Amino acid sequence: MTALPFTRPVLSHLALATALTLGGVASAQAQSLVDLYEAARGFDSTLQSARAQYDATLAKADQAKAGLRPQAGLAAGANWANTSYNVTDATKTSNSQNVALSASQPLYRPVNRFNSEQGQLSIDVAKAQLDAAEQDLIVRTAQAYFDVSAAQDTLAFVQAQKTAVAEQLASAKRNFEVGTSTITDSREAQARFDLVVAQEIAASNDLRVKKLALDQLVGRSGATPRALAAPVALPTVLPADPEAWVQDALRQHPVVRQTDKAFEIAEIEAQKAQAGHKPTLDLVGQYQVARGPSSSFPSAGNVRSNTASVGLQFNLPLYAGGAIQNRVKEALALVEKSRADRETALRNISQATRSAYFGVLSGMGQVKALEAAEASSQSALDANKLGYQVGVRINIDVLNAQSQLFQTKRDLAVARYNVLVGQLRLKQAGGVLKAEDLQPVNALLK
Repeated sequence: MTALPFTRPVLSHLALATALTLGGVASAQAQSLVDLYEAARGFDSTLQSARAQYDATLAKADQAKAGLRPQAGLAAGANWANTSYNVTDATKTSNSQNVALSASQPLYRPVNRFNSEQGQLSIDVAKAQLDAAEQDLIVRTAQAYFDVSAAQDTLAFVQAQKTAVAEQLASAKRNFEVGTSTITDSREAQARFDLVVAQEIAASNDLRVKKLALDQLVGRSGATPRALAAPVALPTVLPADPEAWVQDALRQHPVVRQTDKAFEIAEIEAQKAQAGHKPTLDLVGQYQVARGPSSSFPSAGNVRSNTASVGLQFNLPLYAGGAIQNRVKEALALVEKSRADRETALRNISQATRSAYFGVLSGMGQVKALEAAEASSQSALDANKLGYQVGVRINIDVLNAQSQLFQTKRDLAVARYNVLVGQLRLKQAGGVLKAEDLQPVNALLK
């Protein structure tokens, strides 16, 4: 049985699909990854929250320093009194005013000094949290960016496959009409066409959802990623040693810095609790001006007095009902908790860094395998088309080869995007991710 030749439009659609593997349909208004990241930095509420927390921590640290600085206050008062005597039925009216300026300077207050030290350490904790939020935004932006690119590619591949299947369906119907094929070819092509239509609906909806997520992240409407330039040359992983990445992570990862400072804060909290037994010593002074009746000179009416005083104020806790001792126990237990939390964080970071490293290597290996599979699938499709023309292959063979080729192209595009995002995640796991790391990725875009 002979079949009509495979139509040339199918070849053109396959060529189009091959071009689309490099990153989706380009748009005249497409934005680069760096552009959308800068937009996200000014819009993302999570990063804004971390910035506000950092600013609040700076102010709180300055509050802790106030406990070591002089304090001054101004007080004023006025009183009016009316006195009645039941013996003589006489009344007496008097008034008085006073203004006092007082000041104190802590000389020995260990708790205040520990509070100041904790305030400085809390700045380091907040800075580590801010760095982690900035790194997280870089990864989230890249993920959302390439999610849209992958969804665009998927939709384009499905639409190209739909066109190819539609032409194969038309060819099968013509062959059936002239008696060169059976009704089975037409029904198989119709079934495959209906399946691709369903896939197109799902791909179109997935693209819409991915675009909404990207728009919400960057605060723009209609954000469109740029396509990958051809040929695609994925950057290599350097250093090529997972242990080097782990050592960097254990030294400078934001979570490690945060847990280190949290442990120091907990140790100072224990010292502060123990300082509850210690005395305090302040230098105090006051200058007061008062005007009112004088008991020493009753006949003089209201008199004015100026009083200046300077002294030392000493306070020693003797017994607080056991509160200080139990506060010390609580603080020591929290030190152990902080130590355990730090060890847990180190283990998790080590594991996450190794997993990210091997994930990137696996992804790059997958890209190479899919590139080879793409070439093999193209050869298989060409062979099936030729066999269909000479009558040694049936329509379903061509349809299956087409489906395999388009699926391979989709998988290859997604694998490339996963490698690019995975390399950013690796740097995040190592604690070295910076906004400048987006530039090499951005250079791969059209």
